[in-house]
Amino acid sequence: MKKIIIISISVLILIYALVAIIKKVNWNSNHFVGEKIDSLNGVNVYYNGGVGNSTGRNLTDDGYNLGMKYQCVEFIKRYYYQYLKHKMPDTYGNALDFYDKTVEDGKMNEKRNLIQFSNPSKEKPKENDIIIYNKSLFNPYGHVAIISKVQENSIEIIQQNPGPFASSREHIKLQNFNNQWFLDNNRILGRLAKKNY
Repeated sequence: MKKIIIISISVLILIYALVAIIKKVNWNSNHFVGEKIDSLNGVNVYYNGGVGNSTGRNLTDDGYNLGMKYQCVEFIKRYYYQYLKHKMPDTYGNALDFYDKTVEDGKMNEKRNLIQFSNPSKEKPKENDIIIYNKSLFNPYGHVAIISKVQENSIEIIQQNPGPFASSREHIKLQNFNNQWFLDNNRILGRLAKKNY
């Protein structure tokens, strides 16, 4: 019995190590890490290769931390800094850390100095809102994206580091039930937006 437990634990450790390595490798030879693949309002989206790849921290000239280069958080913070002239008080954390479960729908998220909306929310999503995704089995850090377009029944998001073969743009179904706006993706925790919502 003890031998089976040791073998099982060893296999799990090996699988975890393999997944960690696979997530750092660029499996798509059509792109190179750091390549511009998209942009929104003059702010570029760069290709990152494997979702776990990291090529160092990106700091602005005034020392503001944008995050690890080419990760999803780095694009979000760079977009808000360059296009919306917004600095977040808490400059660290993973994508999942952007959502504060203690903040009610439509109230201020102090760590990000942004209004937080749950999913569903009484407020309809708008362009430039940050979408926050929960963690998943192979992604314990969550994910963030920006709403690039709002239509009657869907939104378009733009994202950095969705995976080596995934698109930087994606559409998500938008529904309204009982005066609540719901983004039809079970991983979406909510949104963040500037005060002048």
